[in-house]
Amino acid sequence: MGFAFLSDSAFMKAPRSDAARPWAVAGIAWDGAVTNRPGARFGPRAIRAASHMLCDGVHPHFDSTPEGQLTDIGDLELPSTSLEAMRAALLPKAAALILRHRMAWLGGDHSITLPLLRAYRAWLGQPLAVVHFDAHCDTWQDHFGEPSGHGTWVYEAIQEGLVVAPCFLQLGIRSAGVRAAREYVRDQGGLIHTARVLRGQESPQQIDALLAPWRERLRARGDPPVYVSLDIDCLDPAFAPGTGTPEPGGLTTSQVLGFLEALGEQSLVGMDCVEVAPPYDHAELTSYAAACCVWTFLCGQIALRGR
Repeated sequence: MGFAFLSDSAFMKAPRSDAARPWAVAGIAWDGAVTNRPGARFGPRAIRAASHMLCDGVHPHFDSTPEGQLTDIGDLELPSTSLEAMRAALLPKAAALILRHRMAWLGGDHSITLPLLRAYRAWLGQPLAVVHFDAHCDTWQDHFGEPSGHGTWVYEAIQEGLVVAPCFLQLGIRSAGVRAAREYVRDQGGLIHTARVLRGQESPQQIDALLAPWRERLRARGDPPVYVSLDIDCLDPAFAPGTGTPEPGGLTTSQVLGFLEALGEQSLVGMDCVEVAPPYDHAELTSYAAACCVWTFLCGQIALRGR
């Protein structure tokens, strides 16, 4: 028997662990590296419950649905003893799953992204481009005295060569921090659209214009595979109060969904949605937003491959 907080439901009520289905969701119910409020271990359960609202399943923009193509692996059983133990256990599990399915991962705190990128880097044999939605830069060189945590994964991924730094795009950054951390991605050649820059930028035309320089970098570097990491605290707390480290002045749900719809026009190798902390949510706003983001990712990629 696993930990009590592991989820026993399924995303969009998809069948469990069907190896024949090309798309899959898996939960990573770990929040041992949070720095403010715990609770993200309950994120996968809440996101799955919220996804049951998507009962018709057909996306209004992509006119596609995950139904019939999606399976839910459930929450991965991982040790809760330490960050290092969790990551060591997650890596082979993730590696096995990405051989069989196109994956969406439900966190959990943001420390899960580093071992996922390690697994994708090993599978693909090349570094990845990343689109990173977040209020926080996650580029700290240490984690409050610890060598690693949920706020260091971007720095570690660039240092380890898991990502193509000039093809790393951050969206929604706005938290306090020293310049060296805030500007680290830009200093490594990447792109940052802060929440301040994105204010009022919401139409499809505006979003395409914001993505254009990043897309040009992809083309110039041979179109590396693209991974999306979405920290739900990229959203303003008005839209997503249920998270461990909320930051005022964030993105709207419409903006984030607009970016995900635009990204649906290109092939993405995977996505994670992290830092949903249901104990602080109100009216399930955060879990519904997260479920809709994951659904939009799935529908966009399914539509792209069906053309």
